[in-house]
Amino acid sequence: MADPDLSGAGLSGADPGAADLDWVPLDAARAFADGDERWAAVLLARARDAQPVGSVAWARLERLHGLSLIHVQREVEGTFALERSDALLDAAGVTRPDLEVLEARAASGARER
Repeated sequence: MADPDLSGAGLSGADPGAADLDWVPLDAARAFADGDERWAAVLLARARDAQPVGSVAWARLERLHGLSLIHVQREVEGTFALERSDALLDAAGVTRPDLEVLEARAASGARER
């Protein structure tokens, strides 16, 4: 079962490119940082849906989407999203992103790739 702890594992892992936040949609990060968590969840879902299902890119966005759902008290949906994403990220050896990624991305303001 996924860990619903919103503090998550952060970006402290050793996977290459973990410090690069340009994979996080800037609009979603800004919406979250501005307090519009529901809109951030919508934007994260749209970005996730543009990725191949089961890919690392899909899983990272699915995890952020799940965390944002939990943040707005949609725990059941959010937990299911974490279960789907965490299994893929763990199998790929990729660090699980947390909500701090959205805050950091909003602060960076760098363009998306």
